[in-house]
Amino acid sequence: MQRAVATPVPSHRVRPRHDEGLREKREMLLRSGERTVADDVSHSSSAVAAGSERVVDQYRRPLRNLRISVVDRCNLRCQYCMPEKDYVWLAREDLLSFEEISRLTDVFIGLGVQKVRLTGGEPLLRRDMPELVRQLARKQDIRDLAMTTNGVRLAEQAETLRDAGLHRVTVSLDTLRPERFLTLTRRDCLSAVLEGIRSLTPAGFTDTKIDTVVIRGVNDDELTELIEFCRQVPAEVRFIEYMDVGGATGWSSAKVLTREEILAALARHYGSVEPVVDEAESAPADRFALPDGTTFGVISSTTQPFCGSCDRARLTADGIWYRCLYALTGTDLRTPLRDGATDDELRGVIESVWRARRDRGAEARLAARHRRPLLSAERLKRDPHLEMHTRGG
Repeated sequence: MQRAVATPVPSHRVRPRHDEGLREKREMLLRSGERTVADDVSHSSSAVAAGSERVVDQYRRPLRNLRISVVDRCNLRCQYCMPEKDYVWLAREDLLSFEEISRLTDVFIGLGVQKVRLTGGEPLLRRDMPELVRQLARKQDIRDLAMTTNGVRLAEQAETLRDAGLHRVTVSLDTLRPERFLTLTRRDCLSAVLEGIRSLTPAGFTDTKIDTVVIRGVNDDELTELIEFCRQVPAEVRFIEYMDVGGATGWSSAKVLTREEILAALARHYGSVEPVVDEAESAPADRFALPDGTTFGVISSTTQPFCGSCDRARLTADGIWYRCLYALTGTDLRTPLRDGATDDELRGVIESVWRARRDRGAEARLAARHRRPLLSAERLKRDPHLEMHTRGG
């Protein structure tokens, strides 16, 4: 009924800060581009106090965010995610139905989940996605229902998705240059992606995010272009450090443009860059403001992990549940679900596994002496669940 859980990475406990001096120190560190584990734990502690979570893990991290991958296939072939020529796909008959997804979501909600994000692969490749959105939008305890998409099919579905009850959309976009887009994704469809992004505001969406994976020597010269594009959309860009997860078989530390370097580059162009501090926010991005008030985010999972506040769980399209983006094993929820397990039995499995959770995968990778790509192409072919496009970002 349950797959083996990966051996946890030991990590020291830290205590949340309690005084204004540490608050000032945090703001100082943010300005210099640094992040502390104490900050992460303080976010987690605030979440537990403020919400109605019923289950926390070994580091007092609540189960609040559920990322649901609805399909493992994608219509792009981004070099940092799907660089290989051939892939092993999940069996069609193993994919969870919308009703099964909805039922598992109810179980997770009962344990404290308040935010749900639909991912892939590319979620808009899944037929009748607005129907799944409708089913999830009816659940009153979900206070944030979002989707991450590459935007290729977004323009034709934006209005329908909004009408179905989707709250927010994040679009992955790594370049604004057609030739570079073709090189990065091996598909010639940048115009469709831009059309999709521009369709969001007329459809009624707000708080749109643009996620950009920044790779040194590839697209690190477009930081300001992306800021200016997002001013017009409108949207908020989040610059993501290149991560060594899943299918990133070509990853190397030399290709990582760090958070500190991103902030320095933007400060050289715009002037002062100030942190936007929100003690209640547990999002992976730290937010910053330019002198005119324009905001952007930086997700520094590679060089400054936020494991201490990670409240995210990932459910693959075939019902395997992962507690960490770097985890090599997960828990099979599809089998007990289809074998007739009750909601209480499913809840018991999820609760016991989460309570035992000690995952701090990004911190373990940061501590590795000789850091190379996490997995080989051969290993990924043996287990497609290890791919980013299978478990979702």
